[in-house]
Amino acid sequence: MAAGAPSQKVVIHGAGGAIGAAVAEGFARRGAELFLAGRHTAAVDATADRVRALTTAPVHVAEVDAYDQAAVTAHTDAVVDAADRLDVMLNAVGIPLVQGVPLLEISLDDVLAPATSWLRTQFLTTQAAARHMAPQGSGTILTLSASPARMSIAGVGGFAAACAAVEALTRTFAAEVGPSGVRVVCLRPQRILDTIGDTPDLPMPLEDFTQFLESLTSSKSLPTLADVAQMAVFLAEGGACAMNGAIVNLTCGMSPD
Repeated sequence: MAAGAPSQKVVIHGAGGAIGAAVAEGFARRGAELFLAGRHTAAVDATADRVRALTTAPVHVAEVDAYDQAAVTAHTDAVVDAADRLDVMLNAVGIPLVQGVPLLEISLDDVLAPATSWLRTQFLTTQAAARHMAPQGSGTILTLSASPARMSIAGVGGFAAACAAVEALTRTFAAEVGPSGVRVVCLRPQRILDTIGDTPDLPMPLEDFTQFLESLTSSKSLPTLADVAQMAVFLAEGGACAMNGAIVNLTCGMSPD
């Protein structure tokens, strides 16, 4: 952020999760005023405690169900009432997900759950933010996808359809609110190295799973949480002011576009 520029007002849904927390830390280092939200305040409070050590700017915490329209709208309205504007919004909430089961065997409910859930929450938070950003003539909305949106890969259940749906939603919102000065951009990482933990997504040993994911990329590596956070800050600070409706490829070459 340029010296003397006012601090950005940033809302992060799912701030208690790995991606939300990493992005919160990235914006905290840039002096943003943070409005951290999540369904479970204990996890969001833990993120808030970490980021407060990185900044002197205010850090707020709110319990918000990002799948509930009334809750999302009320929270967004409250942020704008308190901060006078909204500059950045990221939705990094978790979704119900069943992977590793072939489509010939998986249930209809398990296929539909990630698609309907992710589309619902990304729509609600994007709409609520855009309704304030459009009148003010500025703002950056960051949605979240993943590499299966553009890959032909087995075993991901309904997750690929969910990712593709969010990317399409991003383009539509960008076309509608772009003329008012609002940008809507989707972050698409490959499976993030830091978030694999001890439980692989597919039924195989952890080391084999990590090597399998790395083998799908052209760099034979996986993106990190720091990579995602740095890109989020770059997009929101005007480093990519000509990008709107774009899908930012953070897959280490797994998906070509």
